[in-house]
Amino acid sequence: MKTVSLSGSLRTNVGKVDATAVRAKGHVPCVIYGAGEQIHFSSDIRDFKNIIFTPETSLVEINVDGKKYKTVLQETQYHKINDKLIHADFLVVTDDKPVSVQLPVKAVGQSEGVKAGGKLNLKLRKLKVKGLISKLPESIDLNIDKLGIGKSISVGDINIDGITVLHPKNISVISVDTTRAVVAEEPAKTASAAAPAKTAAAPAKAAPKK
Repeated sequence: MKTVSLSGSLRTNVGKVDATAVRAKGHVPCVIYGAGEQIHFSSDIRDFKNIIFTPETSLVEINVDGKKYKTVLQETQYHKINDKLIHADFLVVTDDKPVSVQLPVKAVGQSEGVKAGGKLNLKLRKLKVKGLISKLPESIDLNIDKLGIGKSISVGDINIDGITVLHPKNISVISVDTTRAVVAEEPAKTASAAAPAKTAAAPAKAAPKK
């Protein structure tokens, strides 16, 4: 996983009044867990563009008043009306302890089913997985070359060394669905195959001479 940076300032006061004042300045109240104690800080909302406004998942190195923490984003809260970020929680990670994160799913290759007229359907854009930081890839890459129409890749089909996917095995992640064009084409082929072969008309017999 790649690493992005975030700078913040310690919050000396914690509460709704202080949080409102922080947001009024264009900053986001945040908390870091797992460092022995909760660390309350705030960061400029513009600095979150490479953390939450992206399909990628990254490690976040947070610098709070000169002290650095290696973390992953755990939870975010947004304003009910304008969807503006109003709070973020981060979890400290270490190299020897597994961590749970959401990783984006990417389709790799050219599906046989799509070539035949089917439609690729990415049902889960992210998967929750667990593993050591050193084992976590930037994305879950699924090869779809042999995926035909009506076929799918489920959680149980995904096998990545050192990674556990935290979803039921029967959950479909990506599939190739039948389209109207394919449905219309199949009856046409069936009707063509079932139609009796036409035989040449027998030549008319000449009338007998009187």
